[in-house]
Amino acid sequence: MEEKVQLAPAKKRIWSFVIDDLVVSFLFIIIFWSQLSAFNTGEELIEFINSNFLVFILIKITYQTLFVWQNGMTLGKYIVKMKVVSLDYGETPSFNSSLIRASIRVVSETLFYIGFFMAFFNPLVQTLHDKVSKCVVVDA
Repeated sequence: MEEKVQLAPAKKRIWSFVIDDLVVSFLFIIIFWSQLSAFNTGEELIEFINSNFLVFILIKITYQTLFVWQNGMTLGKYIVKMKVVSLDYGETPSFNSSLIRASIRVVSETLFYIGFFMAFFNPLVQTLHDKVSKCVVVDA
Protein backbone atom coordinates (compact mmCIF):
# COMPACT_ATOMS: atom_id res chain seq x y z
CA MET A 1 0.00 0.00 0.00
CA GLU A 2 1.51 3.33 -1.07
CA GLU A 3 1.35 6.21 1.39
CA LYS A 4 0.45 9.63 -0.01
CA VAL A 5 2.89 12.35 1.06
CA GLN A 6 1.75 15.97 1.35
CA LEU A 7 4.23 18.84 1.20
CA ALA A 8 4.17 21.12 4.24
CA PRO A 9 2.50 24.49 3.57
CA ALA A 10 4.39 27.76 3.99
CA LYS A 11 2.28 28.82 7.01
CA LYS A 12 3.38 25.75 8.98
CA ARG A 13 6.98 26.26 7.97
CA ILE A 14 6.89 29.88 9.17
CA TRP A 15 5.44 28.87 12.56
CA SER A 16 8.06 26.14 12.89
CA PHE A 17 10.80 28.66 12.11
CA VAL A 18 9.53 31.06 14.80
CA ILE A 19 9.26 28.31 17.42
CA ASP A 20 12.75 27.00 16.64
CA ASP A 21 14.28 30.47 16.84
CA LEU A 22 12.63 30.98 20.24
CA VAL A 23 14.01 27.62 21.43
CA VAL A 24 17.55 28.47 20.26
CA SER A 25 17.34 31.91 21.87
CA PHE A 26 16.16 30.32 25.10
CA LEU A 27 19.09 27.86 25.00
CA PHE A 28 21.50 30.78 24.51
CA ILE A 29 19.97 32.58 27.51
CA ILE A 30 20.21 29.47 29.69
CA ILE A 31 23.85 28.85 28.74
CA PHE A 32 24.90 32.46 29.36
CA TRP A 33 22.45 33.43 32.12
CA SER A 34 25.12 34.33 34.69
CA GLN A 35 26.82 36.73 32.27
CA LEU A 36 23.57 38.13 30.82
CA SER A 37 22.07 38.88 34.23
CA ALA A 38 25.14 40.90 35.27
CA PHE A 39 24.80 43.60 32.61
CA ASN A 40 23.62 47.05 33.68
CA THR A 41 23.14 48.68 30.28
CA GLY A 42 21.75 47.75 26.90
CA GLU A 43 25.09 48.60 25.32
CA GLU A 44 26.85 45.96 27.45
CA LEU A 45 24.24 43.40 26.45
CA ILE A 46 24.54 44.23 22.74
CA GLU A 47 28.34 44.03 22.93
CA PHE A 48 28.13 40.62 24.64
CA ILE A 49 25.68 39.26 22.07
CA ASN A 50 27.83 40.55 19.20
CA SER A 51 30.96 39.00 20.67
CA ASN A 52 29.15 35.64 21.05
CA PHE A 53 27.48 35.63 17.64
CA LEU A 54 29.45 32.57 16.51
CA VAL A 55 28.40 30.66 19.62
CA PHE A 56 24.77 31.49 18.82
CA ILE A 57 25.27 30.25 15.24
CA LEU A 58 26.89 27.03 16.49
CA ILE A 59 23.95 26.43 18.85
CA LYS A 60 21.57 26.93 15.91
CA ILE A 61 23.47 24.57 13.63
CA THR A 62 23.81 21.94 16.36
CA TYR A 63 20.11 22.15 17.27
CA GLN A 64 18.94 21.88 13.66
CA THR A 65 21.43 19.14 12.74
CA LEU A 66 20.85 16.83 15.68
CA PHE A 67 17.06 17.01 15.74
CA VAL A 68 16.61 16.64 11.98
CA TRP A 69 19.16 13.81 11.88
CA GLN A 70 17.60 11.94 14.82
CA ASN A 71 13.92 12.10 13.92
CA GLY A 72 13.45 14.46 10.97
CA MET A 73 11.97 17.22 13.06
CA THR A 74 12.94 20.00 15.40
CA LEU A 75 10.67 21.03 18.28
CA GLY A 76 9.00 23.58 15.99
CA LYS A 77 8.36 20.98 13.30
CA TYR A 78 7.04 18.54 15.91
CA ILE A 79 4.56 21.10 17.25
CA VAL A 80 3.19 22.00 13.79
CA LYS A 81 3.38 18.36 12.63
CA MET A 82 5.96 18.49 9.85
CA LYS A 83 8.95 16.36 9.03
CA VAL A 84 12.12 16.66 6.93
CA VAL A 85 12.72 13.69 4.65
CA SER A 86 15.45 12.85 2.18
CA LEU A 87 14.44 12.97 -1.47
CA ASP A 88 16.79 10.06 -2.19
CA TYR A 89 15.25 7.51 0.15
CA GLY A 90 12.19 9.13 1.75
CA GLU A 91 13.42 8.73 5.30
CA THR A 92 15.06 10.91 7.92
CA PRO A 93 18.12 12.64 6.43
CA SER A 94 21.60 11.36 7.17
CA PHE A 95 23.88 13.23 9.58
CA ASN A 96 25.79 14.80 6.67
CA SER A 97 22.60 15.95 4.93
CA SER A 98 21.28 17.36 8.21
CA LEU A 99 24.53 19.23 8.86
CA ILE A 100 24.61 20.65 5.33
CA ARG A 101 20.94 21.64 5.61
CA ALA A 102 21.48 23.38 8.97
CA SER A 103 24.61 25.19 7.78
CA ILE A 104 23.05 26.48 4.54
CA ARG A 105 19.96 27.49 6.53
CA VAL A 106 22.04 29.76 8.76
CA VAL A 107 23.78 31.28 5.74
CA SER A 108 20.38 31.97 4.16
CA GLU A 109 19.20 33.66 7.35
CA THR A 110 22.22 35.95 7.50
CA LEU A 111 21.79 36.89 3.82
CA PHE A 112 18.33 38.40 4.27
CA TYR A 113 16.53 35.02 4.08
CA ILE A 114 17.14 34.89 0.33
CA GLY A 115 17.38 31.08 0.36
CA PHE A 116 13.98 30.84 2.01
CA PHE A 117 12.26 32.74 -0.80
CA MET A 118 13.22 29.98 -3.22
CA ALA A 119 10.42 27.89 -1.72
CA PHE A 120 7.81 30.16 -3.32
CA PHE A 121 9.14 29.38 -6.79
CA ASN A 122 9.91 25.68 -6.42
CA PRO A 123 7.38 22.90 -7.19
CA LEU A 124 8.55 20.91 -4.13
CA VAL A 125 8.46 24.05 -1.94
CA GLN A 126 12.18 23.64 -1.26
CA THR A 127 14.29 26.36 0.29
CA LEU A 128 17.97 26.65 -0.65
CA HIS A 129 18.94 24.50 2.35
CA ASP A 130 16.39 21.85 1.33
CA LYS A 131 17.58 21.86 -2.28
CA VAL A 132 21.30 21.59 -1.46
CA SER A 133 20.74 18.83 1.12
CA LYS A 134 18.30 16.98 -1.18
CA CYS A 135 15.48 17.15 1.35
CA VAL A 136 11.84 18.14 1.39
CA VAL A 137 9.52 19.12 4.27
CA VAL A 138 6.27 17.16 4.46
CA ASP A 139 3.26 17.00 6.74
CA ALA A 140 3.87 14.42 9.45
